[in-house]
Amino acid sequence: MKAAVLQLSSQGLSSTKLLNYVRIANKNGVKLLLLGEYILNPFFKELQSMSIAMIKEQSNGQIKILKDLASTYDMTIIAPIVIVKKKQPYKTIAKFAPNSTSYYQQQILINYAHWNEEKFFANEREAIKTPLIFKIKNLKFAVISGFELHFDEIFTKIKNKNVDCVLMPSVSTFESYERWKALIQTRAFVHNCYVLRANRIGEYIEDEYSWKFYGDSVLASPDGEIISHLGNKEELMLVELSHKEVVQARKAWGFRDAVKKREKVI
Repeated sequence: MKAAVLQLSSQGLSSTKLLNYVRIANKNGVKLLLLGEYILNPFFKELQSMSIAMIKEQSNGQIKILKDLASTYDMTIIAPIVIVKKKQPYKTIAKFAPNSTSYYQQQILINYAHWNEEKFFANEREAIKTPLIFKIKNLKFAVISGFELHFDEIFTKIKNKNVDCVLMPSVSTFESYERWKALIQTRAFVHNCYVLRANRIGEYIEDEYSWKFYGDSVLASPDGEIISHLGNKEELMLVELSHKEVVQARKAWGFRDAVKKREKVI
């Protein structure tokens, strides 16, 4: 199955660029398109200075656009977006399918002093649940946020669902390039599944200090190899995903079989 990552900076209320790329993806037979974090909304630091009413108006406009694009081009679009409910902002990832829309509320948010999403957003703190899971043709997908890649508890839930590909929008910055790539490859290898990451580009200036979002969107194979990756510019990455390749990797490495054998021991 053909999928794609659209590597962009924050797009504001303009839909022209997004529409053009969706058309290109459609012409190439893409059935699933992944966007990075803070593409449909401004970066987290900018959201903090916006009114809730303005955030809601912007998000509602983007939701309408994405619903129309998914329906018109028969494509599933995975896109992080801030949802406002009862005047409270929630950090979510939306799945815009041709005939339906669903949302995954991020379960674990960044809570560092310089970047505290957990304090700003109203996401509930609950026991870890299975992320959003869905199928397109014979491929099963899971959707998580970039920060959630760090947590074994999330991947235990994913493993139990026999997911073929983990879709991961991110907003990585600073000098984290090598660490993120190593983590993505490790998750893909030990779980023998694809990990498709969309990282945004662009820059945010705070007190004359630059937060540079470096791109490097990647696809890691079920064998833990980087199959395809982008640089630090605006680009569309087309990839091919295969359920057969996932099955072959799990059979070859035998990680799951080793555990199953021991579960049968009384």
